[in-house]
Amino acid sequence: MTTLLDLKSSVLRQVQRSQSLRSRREPPPSPSSPLTPCPDPLTPRVSQGSVEFFERMNVILQKHDKMLQAAQAECHRGASTVPPPQEYVDQPFIPERISRRELDLLYEEAVYTVVNRVGVPSPEYVTSEEDLFAYLLQVFDMGEEEHDIILQKVLESKRASFSLRVSVMKAKNLMAKDANGYSDPYCMLGILLGHSPREPEEKKERKFSFRKRKEKLEKRSSTKEVLAARCIQVTDVKPETLNPVWNEHFVFDIDDVHNDLLHLDIWDHDDDVSVAEACKKLNEVSGLRGMGRYFKQIAKSVRANGSASSGSEENADDFLGCINIPLNEFPVVGYDKWFRLEPRSSASKVQGECYLTLKLFTSHRDTALTKKESNVVIHKKLLAQILEYEHVHVQMEPYNWNGQVSPPAWTILTHHAVQTDLSPLQQAIIRWQCYSSHHRRQRVCYSLLLRLLRAIDAEWDPSTVRGDLERQLSDSFRLYIDHCLCLMKNMRQVFPCTSPAAITRYELMLRGIGYLQTMKAFKTVCPLRNELHLDITTTLKKGTAEWYESIVAQFKPEEGTLEEQLRRLVQVVDAVCCDIQRAQNTYNKLFYSALKEDFFSLVYRQLEKLVADDINIAMERVCGTLEQESSRLTQTMGETIFELFISLKILKGFREFLPLKDAKMLALTGFHNWFKSSIHKWLQIVHDRSCDRIRRAVDMDKLEPVKQAKHSSSAADVTACFSQVREIWFQLAWPDSAGAFIFVTRLTDNFCSEAVYFSEMITRKIERNQLGRDHKSLTVQLCIALNNIEHVRVFLGQLPRDLDWQGVEQAMEESCGAEGKEQVYKALNGQLYNMDLDLQREAKRLITMLTDKMQPELRRYIQHISLSPDSINNDEAVSPLMKYLHDTMVILSESLMKENLTRVLQSMWELLLCMILDTVAENRGVQVEFYNRFQYTLENLLQFFHAEGDGLATDEMKSGDYKVLDEELRLNKCSSVELIEQYFLEKISHQRTLKHTRFGRISVKCYYDAAEQRLTVEILHAADIIALDANGLSDPFVIVELCPHHLFPMAKSQRTQVKLKTLHPVFDELFYFHVSPEQYRHRFACLAFTVMDYDWLSTNDFAGEAVAPLSDFCWPGRPNASAAGKNVQPVILHLSRSKPSEKPIMRMLDARTGDREAQEFVRRLKEVEKSMEEE
Repeated sequence: MTTLLDLKSSVLRQVQRSQSLRSRREPPPSPSSPLTPCPDPLTPRVSQGSVEFFERMNVILQKHDKMLQAAQAECHRGASTVPPPQEYVDQPFIPERISRRELDLLYEEAVYTVVNRVGVPSPEYVTSEEDLFAYLLQVFDMGEEEHDIILQKVLESKRASFSLRVSVMKAKNLMAKDANGYSDPYCMLGILLGHSPREPEEKKERKFSFRKRKEKLEKRSSTKEVLAARCIQVTDVKPETLNPVWNEHFVFDIDDVHNDLLHLDIWDHDDDVSVAEACKKLNEVSGLRGMGRYFKQIAKSVRANGSASSGSEENADDFLGCINIPLNEFPVVGYDKWFRLEPRSSASKVQGECYLTLKLFTSHRDTALTKKESNVVIHKKLLAQILEYEHVHVQMEPYNWNGQVSPPAWTILTHHAVQTDLSPLQQAIIRWQCYSSHHRRQRVCYSLLLRLLRAIDAEWDPSTVRGDLERQLSDSFRLYIDHCLCLMKNMRQVFPCTSPAAITRYELMLRGIGYLQTMKAFKTVCPLRNELHLDITTTLKKGTAEWYESIVAQFKPEEGTLEEQLRRLVQVVDAVCCDIQRAQNTYNKLFYSALKEDFFSLVYRQLEKLVADDINIAMERVCGTLEQESSRLTQTMGETIFELFISLKILKGFREFLPLKDAKMLALTGFHNWFKSSIHKWLQIVHDRSCDRIRRAVDMDKLEPVKQAKHSSSAADVTACFSQVREIWFQLAWPDSAGAFIFVTRLTDNFCSEAVYFSEMITRKIERNQLGRDHKSLTVQLCIALNNIEHVRVFLGQLPRDLDWQGVEQAMEESCGAEGKEQVYKALNGQLYNMDLDLQREAKRLITMLTDKMQPELRRYIQHISLSPDSINNDEAVSPLMKYLHDTMVILSESLMKENLTRVLQSMWELLLCMILDTVAENRGVQVEFYNRFQYTLENLLQFFHAEGDGLATDEMKSGDYKVLDEELRLNKCSSVELIEQYFLEKISHQRTLKHTRFGRISVKCYYDAAEQRLTVEILHAADIIALDANGLSDPFVIVELCPHHLFPMAKSQRTQVKLKTLHPVFDELFYFHVSPEQYRHRFACLAFTVMDYDWLSTNDFAGEAVAPLSDFCWPGRPNASAAGKNVQPVILHLSRSKPSEKPIMRMLDARTGDREAQEFVRRLKEVEKSMEEE
């Protein structure tokens, strides 16, 4: 105990000396502190009763469960139509405002795009020019007159010039032309002049590109048009393959985008002359009649060169197939597909496909904005303008807009991207820039932004992103990350767990951040932000700190009295616990799945440190105040401190979800030490309220059994109170087992004293209520009161397990050794043992009250048995008593617990035994039938209380008073001779038990001559005889005789000589007695040696006596009964001096006044006893 108290004082001093890690200024102590001296710590509200106190305790104890339930409800909350909170940031994004002049130029660009549309639109495109213009009027908020002016300007400008980008990617399943089963394919491609709309009948000849078309050729011949060799493009030759891969790109200028067509031939290269070189040598060909002829001219040139070298036509190139694609059949976005190869004529045989990527775009645009800005900037501005309009008109969940625009918007944007020749990567970057910028001022769905990031990553080619585009992409990434980090900092307000929509958005945002930091594009354009996770960690810490400061500012724990400050701190800690619970249940899963960040550990460690610093400051003041001798802890203050402890325990409990390496040495590791002094006083308050509750429970108890039980409401309320106090201790969960010894001892003492207090209260209630009650109702109430005490006693029997005594003992053994363990064991078990004794004492009082109420009836029935005449049989005499007992047993069995029933039955049994004993004692010397009847009564009672094994145990009943009564009845039924014989049997039995007495001993030798039936008794000497004379000595002599006298009527007593003034006389005298076998065979036949002190002037004094059974000397086979009996060893007999009147047999014989033999026997014994009294 001393070790623990020293430990407690040391820890308390350390807490008082420790400096707070928080720099927040402490307020001065309030003069109205609740810890000031006060004669009565109970406020009027609390003094009304203890029920409210324990109800408040239940609320505090259930705080954690309610928190978990609320968290589970948040996690399982379904989709909601309630929009998430606004995603505000510290510095809102302010976009650059576009001037009206710039808006007009952008409108001109859009109108120009609509006017110069090309390509076959798909069904989702808007084909009506009027509809597109109407849409643009709304987007740009343009008036009709302004529109007409700009439209007229566009119509008067030069129409857009188009070019065709052709990417010859690969071919497959070509026909084998060489002997080795392969071909050496190459492609020759160019633009063929289209047909006039007035010549549709010639459209069927398009696939035969090398046939003469007379009208067209004559037209070209008449103009003397020169066709440059660069108009024909040739790919590389891919040797020995039927599935060539070229991946070559070409651009052709288009004269007539509505009528021209693309022609492509695939040939098998069979000579050593390069087709490409042939194309280069033919710089200009005049008078060629059509592109088809031009293709043939090149082939002839190649064959001519080849034949010159080989001298044979066998090396001529073989035709593998061709493709003709009219430009007016191109989709808006071009082609990106496989094309089947076509024959040159009906006689040609071809097979296979060729994969082409074809796209038309404008090579020249006559707009004012084109001359000032790049196509990328123009498209970005156009998209931004359209996004503003589209988002404003979203009706359903605008915060969750997926970026889908209307068909007119899609049509205009697609045509503009195609016409300005924006690559897929450029378009992806522009869309990302516009949508991410738009999101900063008007939120959109994060899945859209994630999709745009993936589009950039899918098309990423660092070689195509340079200069301004790279810088703009880097800025957009940076701005978006900063925006997301700001939202992340304010996540508790922007993305609360109470809003499923907000949590969904937050998850998508985190996924976007996680994906962004893995993108090749991000790593390329933002090389200095390669540690984005550090920025995230810093942001989360800053946001957590700001959130905690806002909670502190909200609850203001530095204001008011010390009690108010603690109450506000409880609110702060509870808010932190809720936040950490959300971090564990919701936010941590989001961060780990998206960013592989341990959000919970980061937030918990930070908040735990902040809370610990603030609580430490407050508890330093509390401990300092409690150490003042005049300070008393008020109940409200105690409740607040307890609630604060529970809140901190809940907060500390979250550490089990930390990684093992992070769970050590946290700020709250030893927080319980801050509460040691206050917990001691708090337990006293709990004890006082428990006593109040017990008193109230007893006062309100009607002593009626509760449902399915045999105890009443007060016992149930008391055990419920104990359970709540036990739960309070469980919730305290004091981590220092050695330090917990003091509290466990205090709690055990409180429980025990409260239990005893309850038993005394319930006993006094019964005593007050017994007046005026009928026997049955009082009996039932006494039974219920007994059950109440037993119910509480059994409940407290679980204290060693409930309060973990074993753990406390082990902790004390580790800290203080075996002595500490023994100290715990003795202290705790001693309290429980004393409590059990006190409860049994009160239970005994109740049982005594119960049996006292039965005594008059029982005495009346016992008297009835005693006075019943011999003419009626035993059953009739005993039946009234047995009926009364049966009726009483019915009530007791229904009302008492089994343990109490056993106790009451035992008390009734003992009461009946005493009553019968008293009755027998009052009727000594009567006829034998009297004792036979009570013997019958005793046997019936024994069977009744045993109840065939359901009642008292037979062995337990046949002890104590039963043995006395049974012996009394048995002896009273004996004759006087039998009683005298029994007297000597008892003396023989008693003699055998004597080992050493203060009355001395006598040494004798006895042997029997069977032939002469003579018993020889040799009295040798005596030792340590008691001094009976004034000189401190005695004058002893020994009287020897055969007993009992009725068995040896002819035998006379004999005596030795007197040995004067000695305590160790030596006699050495022989005496002879005639003893027949019929006499010595009786067990009670004995030799009696009486040592007397000779007195000259008065009667001799009795010094002691001893007996020896004749069976020890005379029985055949004994050494003393043979011829060698003279040589046996002497027998040492220890002397005794018992008063004959103390023996029941003496009283029975004395009561038989009409029996002369009994009276003579009693007279002789009384003389001996009188001699002892005279001494």
